[in-house]
Amino acid sequence: MSSKKAKKDDSIDFTIDGQKVQAREGWTILETARANHIDIPTLCYHPALHPWGSCRLCVVEIRQDGRTNVTASCLAKPAAGMEVLTRSERVENVRRWVLEMLLAECPASQEIRDLAARHGVTATRFAITDPAEECLKCGRCVAVCNEVVGVRALTFGSRGVKKKLETPYRVPNNMCIGCGCCVSVCPTGALQKRLDTVRGDISRRTGASFAH
Repeated sequence: MSSKKAKKDDSIDFTIDGQKVQAREGWTILETARANHIDIPTLCYHPALHPWGSCRLCVVEIRQDGRTNVTASCLAKPAAGMEVLTRSERVENVRRWVLEMLLAECPASQEIRDLAARHGVTATRFAITDPAEECLKCGRCVAVCNEVVGVRALTFGSRGVKKKLETPYRVPNNMCIGCGCCVSVCPTGALQKRLDTVRGDISRRTGASFAH
């Protein structure tokens, strides 16, 4: 069997917004959409990191075998004959709800305000606890520190509405090597202002294992 034939047999045929697409083995719906230049908004997703579906902004509606459901496209795998809708009424309702929550969670973020406005969301019904907050707690910074850098200098403390970005044991630590990866993947720029609280006084570090 030729390599060309094998590749074709491994592909999955389905539709996104009525457009016929092919997914390679292992691709998610989001990856397939991006390969076909179909826009699905994302915040927590980054191609260098394992997807975890934290923000739920990338939801799509899936129709198959007479059933429909709304799910995160960064986690969902396509199946043959599946119909995917990225702009259905159900999908847009979920996205508006998510964006309202984000406007309350990080009202100081210009990126979030701009993204919300593009979806027709200019105000939030949810209570704003910190008008100066920019961090949306998407988890990109924690993931890149753990998965890519491998030093685990960042974590999330508490749960639910009290969830916050912290360092282990809530103190600046020598695990941070000052690489700036967390800053580079932050979708709102909130990490730039918090980097010194994570890494402590980097000027006091010596040795090959630390940045200078």
